[in-house]
Amino acid sequence: MLLALPAALLCQALKVPLPWMIGPLLITAACGVSGVPVAASPVLRNAGLWLIGVALGLYFTPQVVGLLLPMAGAVVAGVGWALLVGYGFYRFLQRTPGIDSTTAFFSSAIGGASEMTLLAERHQASVDRVAAAHSLRVLLVVVLVPVVMQVSGVHGSDVSAVVTRDIRPQGLLVLLLASGLGVLSLWRVGGPNPWVLGSLLTTAVLAGSGWELSALPKAATNAGQLFIGVGLGSRFTPDFGRAAPRWLMNVALGTLAMIAVSAVFGMLLSQISGQPAATLVLGTSPGGIAEMCITAKVLQLGVPVVTVFQLARYVSVLTLTVPLYRWEQRRLARRKTAA
Repeated sequence: MLLALPAALLCQALKVPLPWMIGPLLITAACGVSGVPVAASPVLRNAGLWLIGVALGLYFTPQVVGLLLPMAGAVVAGVGWALLVGYGFYRFLQRTPGIDSTTAFFSSAIGGASEMTLLAERHQASVDRVAAAHSLRVLLVVVLVPVVMQVSGVHGSDVSAVVTRDIRPQGLLVLLLASGLGVLSLWRVGGPNPWVLGSLLTTAVLAGSGWELSALPKAATNAGQLFIGVGLGSRFTPDFGRAAPRWLMNVALGTLAMIAVSAVFGMLLSQISGQPAATLVLGTSPGGIAEMCITAKVLQLGVPVVTVFQLARYVSVLTLTVPLYRWEQRRLARRKTAA
């Protein structure tokens, strides 16, 4: 944390996009790979995810919810694209020497890193390779996509304003308590990523009902990004630096290709749906839900639209990964038998 805070302030002074997440992420990752004994607090990381979930949920005003309903077809197309590009990534990683198909499959699914790693462990994949692949993918997307957008001069004026911009102590307390209950409820039923989804869905319901409780202080969202950045960066250890270089190189090349083709798909989808191209590029980007939605918030690029796209992709990939894996195993078995 002592390293992360000045890194965030330095990135802010240099006008780096997402300074409160990118700065801590890079300094923590660099120290971890170099052997410096850095560590992340899971309590702080979860608190950061909770705060970001609240900040995103506040954008879902009644007017915004009405505007999102006609976009169902585009969202379904985005989900289909995520599954298709993930499968293409899998076929590319499958060519890596010494990597089995199960490891390649769970490494390529564009889902949450922790969830995909857990599924990989259940199916006897190489957990360390899967974790390294998802860590590297998220790092590349989180760093490259915002930087490219900023260099390109992309910056919107998000018409999807939050319900209120005023900080109201009593309303803020109610908002935090309600979102905390949402987190607890989703956690108790075993829901995925409850710290983000529980707080986001609860806050979205309140905002969509027209409740003007309170805005979230900017310091809270900055702290949330910092905690998430440290959590992401702490995944990079000396073992990561010593991992199979061919594997990491292929993951990096595949991720860069996914970023490029997904950007093209997002621009094409914007022509059909009428949504801004930059918004749909973020919505279809192969990053994490929290990271891409934070990018949309900072650049004021259709936060609710990006959130809906990323949320639908996250839930669909999490739900369909195992059935698709079983289908792929049957396909490989049939091909082996035919040979």
